[in-house]
Amino acid sequence: MGWKNALDKAKPVFATIYAAVIIGIVFSSLYVISAIYSGKSAADSTTSWLSRSPPLEQAPNVSQPEIVQAMSTPSLGPQSMSTRPIWEAPTRTKKMPPLKKFRLSKELVQQRVKDNVVIVTFGNYAFMDFILTWVKHLTDLGLSNLLIGAMDTKLLEALYWKGVPVFDMGSHMSTIDVGWGSPTFHKMGREKVILIDSILPYGFELLMCDTDMVWLKDPLPYLARYLEADVLTSSDQVVPTVTDDRLDIWQQVGAAYNIGIFHWRPTDPAKRLAKEWKDMLLADEKIWDQNGFNDLVRRQLGPPVDEESGLVYAFDGSLKLGVLPASIFCGGHTYFVQAMYQQLRLEPYAVHTTFQYAGMVFYDPPEYYDAPGGFLSFKPSIPKSLLLDGEHNVKSHFSLINYQIKQIRMALSIASLLNRTLVMPPLWCRLDKLWFPHPGVLEGSITRQPFICPLDHVFEVNVMLKELPEEIFGPQIGIREYSFFDNPLMPKQAKESWLDVELCQEGTRDSVALNTTSPLGALRFPKRSNEETFKTVFSSFKDVKVIQFSSMQDAFAGFTNKAREEKFRNRVKRYIGIWCCVAEHTPGHIYYDMYWDEKPGWIPIPPQTPEDDHPPP
Repeated sequence: MGWKNALDKAKPVFATIYAAVIIGIVFSSLYVISAIYSGKSAADSTTSWLSRSPPLEQAPNVSQPEIVQAMSTPSLGPQSMSTRPIWEAPTRTKKMPPLKKFRLSKELVQQRVKDNVVIVTFGNYAFMDFILTWVKHLTDLGLSNLLIGAMDTKLLEALYWKGVPVFDMGSHMSTIDVGWGSPTFHKMGREKVILIDSILPYGFELLMCDTDMVWLKDPLPYLARYLEADVLTSSDQVVPTVTDDRLDIWQQVGAAYNIGIFHWRPTDPAKRLAKEWKDMLLADEKIWDQNGFNDLVRRQLGPPVDEESGLVYAFDGSLKLGVLPASIFCGGHTYFVQAMYQQLRLEPYAVHTTFQYAGMVFYDPPEYYDAPGGFLSFKPSIPKSLLLDGEHNVKSHFSLINYQIKQIRMALSIASLLNRTLVMPPLWCRLDKLWFPHPGVLEGSITRQPFICPLDHVFEVNVMLKELPEEIFGPQIGIREYSFFDNPLMPKQAKESWLDVELCQEGTRDSVALNTTSPLGALRFPKRSNEETFKTVFSSFKDVKVIQFSSMQDAFAGFTNKAREEKFRNRVKRYIGIWCCVAEHTPGHIYYDMYWDEKPGWIPIPPQTPEDDHPPP
């Protein structure tokens, strides 16, 4: 799939705001833990290149962090900035309207409403790529009744000139990423509540969304099934309570209600909830907006509204609440790790990238599919014993991962040598990665073992995508997600420019020879070839878009240039992350090691002393 996560742009954020991420992990783990035990505790126009949604057969395991460049068409008519078709940009010969024209008002919202519903998200300029992707998913679904709240004028101006309906929230926020858990992050939460409290009195239904979610299917018909609901909210539930598309069973939802996706009707109970929620947050800056919502809604929970709908009386006893099913209004774990919707044979409506390290469903520009130098891929080979035999435990998990790491390390070296972008293979895991001790997978979840895990469960994808100084780390090595070639946006001509490379034993008579089994033929190439052989042979195929190796086992003898070898090692050693966590030791995390095979007797154990708690040298 064309994925594009702004990992290198602080989504998730790294380096300078690492402390904020740690704070976020602590809070997030509390909600995941609550989700684990919940089952036990309760019996339009589109742009030329953004044309189709990526396939959803599997959850890809890497993302690409380039800003979506919406190629808007200049407007030819004098339409209002709020009624103009989305992606139809205003003419550049005209000045942008004054800021006061973008102030939130009933009239402004009315221009975007359809069937009395408006879909809203908000953010600052740091989330520009998230917002454009959010809008593009909706317009691809034929939905145009949307609005973006701009928290800074840089975002407002950028969206205006791209033809995206936008209003000024008057927040005067910084244009940079604020970091999870920071004071500015909490300020953004308060702005959301103020926005809800402002829009509901206009009399419109409000589908409020965070920018780190996307719509995969038109949700409005589903929401219309529950006309009696005052509020329909998503949740952090990771244990299924239903196996079809009904609302989650509220008595069994022990996880937090998640305010990244929720639908409000302009009823008196909903308005009272919004006002009390706003007043609560403005009175105490230490309250997290989601905690405040949960505290208020759960003040009274029950009885059920009726026997069939799945709605429950909540808040003050008059608000009718429904919990959207986590299997199809997905969180990050239910979508990327459990693939709950696949297992239950359901169609997902949305994915909100909660509880993930690097996953996001992004669209990408055409150049994403035409990397300089072309692409390199390989067919991974994993012995059945490593994948399926024996217990799923720390030892068997690391044996499986290490076997794959060695192949990926080899592929990275060849990609670097040939100046090609590596299409990562599917990454198989036996154990889940979380923020706290666990028995391998979340208890009560339907995570299969083994499973194709997100790449960020093992690799520091943000580092892989970051431009490191070449004088220390050697040339940048581009990567793509494992489902890259399955993306319908992949140009046909790129798929047809393909060379298969079959590894053979050294000294084989017909090595370095072509046959004609494919359009370009298949190249027989000797194992353990040196740097010079690689350069000499593959210099003849520089114009081939894709080179795919039959295997990476002993494919490359290594760099002959020791300085380049050292730089490569400096780079790829930083690509590896940690697994978390064992229960019987503190700290409980275990570092992966890119060069584990060079260390006799290497075993997967947590750091034994504080001095040992660092990435492998």
